[in-house]
Amino acid sequence: MSNFVMPSLGADMESAVLMEWLVKEGDHVTKGQVVAEVETSKGVIEIEVFEEGIIEKILIKEETECTVGTPLAYIRTADEKPPQETTEEPQRIKASPAARRKAKEMGVDIASLAATGEINLANVEKLAVQTPKLATSDGMRQAIAKAMSRSNAQIPHYYLSTSINMTPALAWLENFNANRTITQRILPAALLIRAVVKALKEVPQLNGFWEDNEHRISESIHPGIAIALRKGGLITPALMNAHEMGLDETMHALGDLITRTRSTKLRNSEMTQQTITITNLGDLGVESVLGVIYPPQVALVGLGRIMDAPWAQEDTLCVRKVMQATLAGDHRATDGRTGGLFLEKLNHILQNPQELL
Repeated sequence: MSNFVMPSLGADMESAVLMEWLVKEGDHVTKGQVVAEVETSKGVIEIEVFEEGIIEKILIKEETECTVGTPLAYIRTADEKPPQETTEEPQRIKASPAARRKAKEMGVDIASLAATGEINLANVEKLAVQTPKLATSDGMRQAIAKAMSRSNAQIPHYYLSTSINMTPALAWLENFNANRTITQRILPAALLIRAVVKALKEVPQLNGFWEDNEHRISESIHPGIAIALRKGGLITPALMNAHEMGLDETMHALGDLITRTRSTKLRNSEMTQQTITITNLGDLGVESVLGVIYPPQVALVGLGRIMDAPWAQEDTLCVRKVMQATLAGDHRATDGRTGGLFLEKLNHILQNPQELL
């Protein structure tokens, strides 16, 4: 028998609302199955189970806010006996659906009203009047600020940057797409992600975590991809198992991830298992990105705008398509030599784009 608990979907998450159960008591579930949807400051996330068993008992009702770690349900294997009843009440925050909607609309933290008992529309509006700064704040922006403050306080960053001649890669990509339909074409963003993943295979020290004062390298590569939301803000869900994908698979998975991110249909594994972050702000005209590492990750790759620039090639000065690639590294886990080796590998791959297939 095991507890299925409210997962942590980021270092900044303290609680979330269980919006909907997709299973019922007595249902058989398998590893990786989506069983519920929860709402966080980042949107609605699909929650998976990581074991096979039977939903013995559902502990939390829909539209209930729970802190991270709160038991949501009991799951047992087929050969286990049902548990004895317990009088222990899971930690939860009770609020009416109308109150939750109003709190979200006005930026009110309903956890601060939990001590008053069941939360209703009237006391949410009262708190909003009493704390105007809180009422006008954006939940996602608060969550990001909290995580970035933690990152700056805990992680000794180092930064490296290099200019990459993108002309060979873009020319190769144009030729590669020439006989393909619009839906089959590979975008430069997918090519760059594939190049970063391939470079990480050769310099794996940047792919992993700093946990319990130890550097843990991840064998799997799940890059967090910074995706702009339609209503503003960025979210960085993981492109799961990118190390197993070729260029076409990367393009397909990226398109699917962007669509589901903007329609708030992500899974909890995509919000918790990022092993490194890739942020590409070139479409906004940004020439260089000096990012902040998202703990417990140990690196972030920033990709800038691809633009025409003078380029010295042997004894000739010419114009080439040039991109600034930067690396933010955690000095506890790696050093400048490792970071420099990664950027060198990334540059080599982009000069030989046929290696990306």
